[in-house]
Amino acid sequence: MSEPTPVTYLFDPLCGWCYGASALLDQLVGGSDFDVALAPTGLFAGNGARPMDDGFSAYAWANDQRISGLSGQPFSETYRRDVLGDRTRLFDSEPATMALTAVALTAPRREFDVLKAVQIARYVEGRDITAASVLSDVLRAANLTEAAERLTSPDLALVAAYRARIDRARAEMRRFNANGVPALIVGTGGDRRLVQASALFGTLDGLVETLKAA
Repeated sequence: MSEPTPVTYLFDPLCGWCYGASALLDQLVGGSDFDVALAPTGLFAGNGARPMDDGFSAYAWANDQRISGLSGQPFSETYRRDVLGDRTRLFDSEPATMALTAVALTAPRREFDVLKAVQIARYVEGRDITAASVLSDVLRAANLTEAAERLTSPDLALVAAYRARIDRARAEMRRFNANGVPALIVGTGGDRRLVQASALFGTLDGLVETLKAA
């Protein structure tokens, strides 16, 4: 049996398009042909964070409806009311990316499961995934107590790993001229190629064919 083909998944946990892509990506991760590694870009962290104002909220909701139409992923009214309607917190993906990094350090095989759980917490349950306490609850519900404890009291190793992952992902985006997320980089060595987000909004067969042809 041949070794699975490496695939790097460039994403941000607050990216609605990444949530839309997760339905198809879940099937890809569950197969044996590809080895998918998560690469958080920090697109909405640090300087990318911003207030949730009325204009941005309306823009996000309109975009979410497009994503739902293409992917079938649900965006609940609870999310619209409690997340997009909240003017007290920043739109900031650093806490969620830190939570995923805590999982990557303690239970790396569970990271994609946690990404899905974090996305469901936001887009379906309407929970505030910019809050470390909410993210800690998500991790504990997934029986990832060690990751939850590290997120609650971040140590230097966790912070360093968080920064290193984002730096690597951003370097990959620059190297392959990726304009945004989600995006996939497939292959090894000099044969690595960028696969655009559109491949994540079709069929599994179509995605697999695209990855094999890249």
